[in-house]
Amino acid sequence: MQSLGFAALVALFAAHAAGQGIEIAASVSNDKGLPVADAIVVAVPADGVIRSSPRAREASVDQVNKEFEPRVTAVLAGTSVTFPNHDDVRHHVYSFSPAKRFELPLYAGVPSQPVTFDRPGVVVLGCNIHDWMVGYIYVSDSPYFAKTGKDGKALLIDLPQRAYVVRVWHPQLEGSEDATKKNVDASRSRSVEVAWVIKLKPEARIRRAPIADRPGRY
Repeated sequence: MQSLGFAALVALFAAHAAGQGIEIAASVSNDKGLPVADAIVVAVPADGVIRSSPRAREASVDQVNKEFEPRVTAVLAGTSVTFPNHDDVRHHVYSFSPAKRFELPLYAGVPSQPVTFDRPGVVVLGCNIHDWMVGYIYVSDSPYFAKTGKDGKALLIDLPQRAYVVRVWHPQLEGSEDATKKNVDASRSRSVEVAWVIKLKPEARIRRAPIADRPGRY
């Protein structure tokens, strides 16, 4: 009876460990050795098969101080995103990106309906009133993704123990996202580290108009 109990305990522990999944610890820096924030790290099973069907969650991109906040957002394809306006002026949010073309005409507060991002790709956000406002929504084809912080690090968690192809995207990435692909074997370890050094293009932004900061103006 004692040996049977021990065997059952071992089996239970193994099942629990298998259910926890693995993690990929990613770091992204530029060619000057500095950490890169707002980079999206995406892991796709090497065989292309995603065995689970996670439910897309809701997300939000605010408008604060006449800027999109956060500037870069990553969501799973099928996610609905709201665009609340917390400024004391109205905004006109739109995108002409192939992954999602939409328009939220001049408004204040919170639009009555969210926008669903159902196609993988990069969606560039703009405001038809404030030309300097630029934001990005990365719509992922895989549920395994994360965004780097100011330290250039991101942690992908609860992945099945498998082999993956992992890639990086950033708004200023020089070259293609596909060129960043790395093969990562996460089938034998609970935690895997992977690092990138990427080259970034200078950020091209329209300068803020001084008149736009005056009270009562658009």
